[in-house]
Amino acid sequence: MAPRMEVPIYQVDAFTDRPFSGNPAAVCLLRETAPEEWMQSVASEMNVAETAFIWPLDDGLSLRWFTPAVEVDLCGHATLASAHVLWETHRLAPDQLARFHTRSGLLTCERTNDSIELDFPAEPESQCEPPSGLAEALGVPMLYTGRNRFDFLVEVSDAAALRGLRPDIRRLAEISARGIIVTCASDTPEYDFLSRFFAPAFGIDEDPVTGSAHCCLGPFWGQRLNKTELTGYQASPRGGTIRVRMLGDRVKLIGKAVTVLKGELLGVALRSEQPTTI
Repeated sequence: MAPRMEVPIYQVDAFTDRPFSGNPAAVCLLRETAPEEWMQSVASEMNVAETAFIWPLDDGLSLRWFTPAVEVDLCGHATLASAHVLWETHRLAPDQLARFHTRSGLLTCERTNDSIELDFPAEPESQCEPPSGLAEALGVPMLYTGRNRFDFLVEVSDAAALRGLRPDIRRLAEISARGIIVTCASDTPEYDFLSRFFAPAFGIDEDPVTGSAHCCLGPFWGQRLNKTELTGYQASPRGGTIRVRMLGDRVKLIGKAVTVLKGELLGVALRSEQPTTI
């Protein structure tokens, strides 16, 4: 029988500086890669928007993200949470860059004062006709509809419409996309735009704060407002703030994180040898 091992796991609230707000992510620190079925089972057990799995490579770390239902190609808040854990547990030095090899290429994170800055690909949308059923599922007038490789983006009239949105989640799950970004201009001076994000087809009815959606929202509002630095607020029930800096085909996502839980998963070692601990 393979020896049992204890796997460190943390729960972190991302894009916030207060516990029980922002977007919760689980971060699982592995010694080596693990079977996809096991990672998906852990993500389902944790039952937060994303669970991140990281393990060491020669030139950085491998990072994969799973919702309770599927693996995803890009996730901002769980990347932020992963970097936060690595620095907080001294697995990375305070001035050391976090280098993550992912399904979306190399992503890096660095500490800047009291925040964490993520270097992500820009994911601009292109205007499109809304898919069948989207207007009925959202239940509000749509001023604009666009799409990138992940999501549909919908602009609505104002903050009242966005905050009062009560979509038909079952019908939204039938839309062929990772998720639906709903956005509008901000009604307060501290933010440039507001948003909400729904991804029921991927097991997330409403995501509290979605970093990867801001890879689309940044270019969208940057062009409209003629700004290269913006601040967005995701107006979910938990809520969270993301600062966005546009750099051509890249975006910087800037936010904070706080650890709320740490523990150990009890599992079975995948190999008899003991690889280097992360």
